[in-house]
Amino acid sequence: MTVILRVGDRSPRVAETRTVLARLGLLQGWDGEVSGGSQQFDAEDTLFDADLAEVLKAFQQNRGIIPTGEIDEVTLRELRHASYKLGARVLTYQPGNELIGDDVAQLQSQLQELGFYAHRIDGHFGQYTYAAVSTYQLNYGLQDDGVCGPDTIRALGLLGRRITGGSPLAIRERESVRKAGPKLAGKRVVIDPALGGSSRGQIVRGRFGEITEEEILWDLATRIEGRMIAAGMETIISRPRMDNPAHEDRADIANAFGADLMICLQCDSYPNEKASGVATFYFGSEHGSRSLTGETLSGFIQREIVARTNMVNCGNHGRTWELLRLTQMPTVELVAGYLTNPHDVEVLTDPASRDKIAEAIVVAVKRLYLLDQDDQPTGTYKFSELLRAERS
Repeated sequence: MTVILRVGDRSPRVAETRTVLARLGLLQGWDGEVSGGSQQFDAEDTLFDADLAEVLKAFQQNRGIIPTGEIDEVTLRELRHASYKLGARVLTYQPGNELIGDDVAQLQSQLQELGFYAHRIDGHFGQYTYAAVSTYQLNYGLQDDGVCGPDTIRALGLLGRRITGGSPLAIRERESVRKAGPKLAGKRVVIDPALGGSSRGQIVRGRFGEITEEEILWDLATRIEGRMIAAGMETIISRPRMDNPAHEDRADIANAFGADLMICLQCDSYPNEKASGVATFYFGSEHGSRSLTGETLSGFIQREIVARTNMVNCGNHGRTWELLRLTQMPTVELVAGYLTNPHDVEVLTDPASRDKIAEAIVVAVKRLYLLDQDDQPTGTYKFSELLRAERS
């Protein structure tokens, strides 16, 4: 079971967190040791206090993860990634065990500004980063082995930055949408309902009796799929009904399918019933690049669902969650509501409301590809009208 550390707890992980935050210049007034290497921590360093929690929240917000002020596995992962700066280690391509860190993101950013890398700045030394390093080395008279060591880093430092402003990733995504045209026919979408197999999620009581979270999400996925197929789109669902793949496997399926978009479906819960509403998430953070197409689509989905269901609008937000980070296409994660809130349960357990959510998502995808031709007010574009437009 994952251990989550909160204010008042003691652990060497608290000291590790404090050290990394200090090394990043975020923890003012701390006089502890911030150099690398093996360290011995004082008992005071291992105490999780309120001041550390506030600094940690700011770090989490900047990294695109939920700012809880707690130390969990995701936060520790981001802290460790942040501790790497370009030049601290040799970067090599290791299929199946990719190096991850801010040093990789720095490398991607420099290669992008030099025109060699046009993909997502995600801090993963994958095949695209390897190819970009190799091409850069070939063009600048270095051994083109794809290894970013001292010689390559020195060459990058001597060249400096050639261009600034603009995002090749955003330009590439936008151009891909423009070239695809306004018709939905032939567009490939992966629909990813959470849970599966023995993971059934929460059980709630709706107007037709008890229903599990997994049943709600699977039903919603099939309603979306049916409408997309009717519009001529190619779709796959990311998992069999009785399986719950890891995030990496779901991303691999989407990447192998060559999808244009991926839409992930999930619900949420809260210790009390006050939390409610729908929210959408796309790849992005203050720290790195963002998927502008994902941001645009998440905004369309968010507004269309709110307009059609009268659910609370919790907004669309940039995050660096695994599925958002590992997929090569624009991906949107939809949190369709809180199964601990009576109003949200009433909406999500109503088949007619799930029809509205499904229609909202398909219409949002259509709006994405319409670009400047999109002139209908939010919530008014009906699926029947969409089908007529597709067949005209």
